[in-house]
Formats: sequence, C-alpha cells, structure tokens
Amino acid sequence: MTSRFSTLQNRDARPQRPAEAAPATHAVVIPTTRKPLPAKPEAAPAKNANKVLDARVRIHRLLLEEINLVALERLPKDEMRRQVHEFVSEKTRQERMAINTAELNALVDDIVDEMVGLGPLEPLLKDPDINDILINGHQNCFVEKHGKLQQVHIPFKDEAHLLRIVNKIVAAVGRRVDESQPMVDARMLDGSRFNAAIRPVGVDGPLVSIRKFSKNKLGLHKLVEFGAITQNMAEVLAAAVHARKTTIISGGTGTGKTTMLNALSAFIPEDERLITIEDAAELQLQQPHVARMETRPANIEGHGELKQRDLVKNALRMRPDRVILGECRGEEAFDMLQAMNTGHEGSMATIHANTPRDAISRLEQMLGMTGMPMTVQSIRSQIASAIDIIVQLTRLSDGKRKVTSVAEVTGMEGDVIQMQEIFRFVRTGMEADGKILGYYEATGIRPRFLEDLRAMGIEFPGKYFEPGRPQV
Repeated sequence: MTSRFSTLQNRDARPQRPAEAAPATHAVVIPTTRKPLPAKPEAAPAKNANKVLDARVRIHRLLLEEINLVALERLPKDEMRRQVHEFVSEKTRQERMAINTAELNALVDDIVDEMVGLGPLEPLLKDPDINDILINGHQNCFVEKHGKLQQVHIPFKDEAHLLRIVNKIVAAVGRRVDESQPMVDARMLDGSRFNAAIRPVGVDGPLVSIRKFSKNKLGLHKLVEFGAITQNMAEVLAAAVHARKTTIISGGTGTGKTTMLNALSAFIPEDERLITIEDAAELQLQQPHVARMETRPANIEGHGELKQRDLVKNALRMRPDRVILGECRGEEAFDMLQAMNTGHEGSMATIHANTPRDAISRLEQMLGMTGMPMTVQSIRSQIASAIDIIVQLTRLSDGKRKVTSVAEVTGMEGDVIQMQEIFRFVRTGMEADGKILGYYEATGIRPRFLEDLRAMGIEFPGKYFEPGRPQV
C-alpha cells in the first residue's frame, strides 16, 4: 500500500516523540488551529507629534535635574511608569503645558521608552504588522507593512538623538560604531537583524535597517494558507528534506528565504545532530539536538574576526548530521559543498539569486573566490554532485512572496550542469489594484529523487506531476 506526505505537521505544537521507531511510511499533519492576531498599538495623532516632542524634551530635562535616574531605572517597568506618570503630571501643571490626557500618556510612554527602551523605535518594534524599519537620516523613515513600503513619522529630535539610539542598540550586544568603524551588523536582543552606517559613510546622517525577528515561526502549513506555495509542492519538499535531499533556497533580499528554511527544517528527523551557521542567529529550529554558531567581526585592534568559512570548517569537526548555513555568499561555499559531498547529505543553505540557474552561477563564482586551482568542470562537478533541489523564492510587485520555481539538479552533461524544473508559478496578469494573477503548475517531469523516497516508503500519486495541471 502506498503512502505519502498527505498533510504537513506543525512541529511547534506536536507532542513529544514516542520511544518506538516510526513505521516505514511517513505522514505529516497540518493543524487547522489559528492563533488570534495581536492587537495593534495605538499611535499618537501625527498633528500632535511636534507638541509632544517639545514637551518630552522639556520634561526629560527636568527628570535629569531632579530625579535619581539610576534608582528609577532599577524599578520594575510598571512601577517606573507610575512614578514617571506622577512626575510628568506634576511638572506639566507647574509648567502650564497645555496637553490632554492622551498626550500626557503618550508623553509618559515616550519618556519610559527613552529610558529603558529604544525611544521612538519602540512603537514600530511592537507593531506586529511591520517587518522592516528603514531609516535614512533622522527625518526620513520607511517601514514595510504587508509587503509594501510606506513612509512614517518617527519623532527623533535631531541626528544626535538617532545616533544615541544606534549606540544603545550596538552597545547592548557588545558591538561598536564610530567614525573609525562607521558600519555595524548585529543581532538585537530580541533577535531582530540590525545594520547601521553612520557618517562619513552615511552622507545624510545615520542609515539604519532593522529586519524584525518574528516570534511566531511560520510553518509550512501557514505558507500554504498564505498562497506562498501549494499543498502538493509543500508535501514533495517536506518529504525530500526528510529523505536527506540537499536543498538550496534561492531568492532576492526580503523574499522569505529564512522563513522557508525554517519551515522546511521542521521535517528533519529529531534524532539528527544539526549545526547552524549564521551572521545573526535567526533560525528557530525545533529539534532537540541543535548547535548554533554565529560569526564575529574583528575587535578594535582588528583581531578576533570569525568568518563563516571558519565556522563551517569547525562544524565539520563537531560530528554533524547536517549543516545549515543561513546565507552562502563567499568562499565558505567550497567547504559547504565539501560537507554536502562527504556524508552530510540533507544540509541546507540560502543564496541570493533570481533564478535556479543564477544560483548555480553564483555558487561557481563563490568557489572561484577561494583561489584554489580548480578547473571550471571540476567546480561544476562539485556543485552538481552536492545539490539535489533548488527552491526559488520571489517577492512580486504586489508585495506577495511566492515560491516561483522548484528545480532538481540532475548531474552533468559535458561541462554543463543539468537541471529540470518540477513546479513553477505562471503569471497571467495584474488586477487594477496591482495584485498579481497567476497559478501554479507541474511541468510534467517526475523528479529523480522519487526513487529514493520510494525506498523509504514515501510515494506520491502521478497526478502531482501531470503537465499543465493547476496545483492545489
């Protein structure tokens, strides 16, 4: 009797794995439960922003003069807020500041955020609908909401105020940024990815990019619900990952590569030892045996830098079953491919590229960066023997993120790497509101790795791969 990955299991919510071994066939189940959406924080009206900002500066100055801030900052946040509220209420009466209750509460929130948080960034960091925060100088800020960029007002007093917030972020994670080292890349305390460039690199002032860390990990079942991938495609990829097919996730910036890597990694068996390597630790693997490593920049004397290649080499000495590389972008590609070719099948990585063929070309370029005497044919042979599947992600013009191609690497013919596309997204047009129209289809090619899946008791109906058949 045949079996298949007829449903996809949400590994976050599943019970502990029983002691008995699983049967030869494998099934994965998609739950239908939905988490309630968190409430959106209310923002102060834009027209009152300047008045609240002026009041905040005056009150904050009085706080510095009259209150023991060290003692205040040691209090629990609720108690601190209560005392700040009392102080602000009293001072606004004494100073005869004409502000209403809503403005008073906003002022208290701003001051507390400035003291123990990240000032004007706090409301944006708390907004669950915002994915990216992009600041081009203290007067120019954009956020990405629902896949679209929009300009917002952030009440930084001046460039020095923004720079203080930048320094507060990097100091908290043991990094530094100044004129001698004007660029910094770091992981914030909440896991968000942070990048900043200050003068002289930032011509108009500090440039800040924050990719927010999602506390709610999106499983593959959620990506199916959102239309980023079809059920059939998800089942095939989940089975391939389970069966140790080496997978590269390709896409441009902001296409959801890390999200897809997280989702697919849920189907790695729990009895395997996994080692992750990232610049800023973002992956949220749920298996019990995960060793996480993170790169490190050089210190002020220029020493102590740890590159991804150093960590990949070290990972291979740590008895991994699989190595998962957050982003492959340089000479570490050589060591990663070596690992994939020498007993670490099923390893995974992401790469910046616009098509599966471009991903192969980029890997060739990365191997050339090692400076090792390798012929083009030798480089391509390494790639062809190491990689099984390339999953291509694209962010469409309407902001939606989709898997636009799933391709299998089948080997070499002459000195050319051979690939065959299994699934693809076909665009058919655009609606008046800019929404992209299209559908998923199979190309009619049955992937060669189905034989390996069959050996593990996993089979898929032929209709999954019928040409021109709209995928569900």
